[in-house]
Amino acid sequence: MSKMHLVFGGRVTDPRGLDYEDLSKIDVVGFFPDYKAAENAWRGAAQRTVDDAEMKYVIVHLHKLLEPDLG
Repeated sequence: MSKMHLVFGGRVTDPRGLDYEDLSKIDVVGFFPDYKAAENAWRGAAQRTVDDAEMKYVIVHLHKLLEPDLG
């Protein structure tokens, strides 16, 4: 299985956490085959909203969720 990564973000209720205000307004940046590509996409999305402390983008390692024993 490829090492699939998801990058998404949105407005959070507290900048220190990951409680998104409205899941229907999540910005799905995309799915990426490796961490480097996901990180580049994350940096681009995060940079566009750098002045808004309540916007948070994250990288999710989908391959770790789908097959946790593979690491």
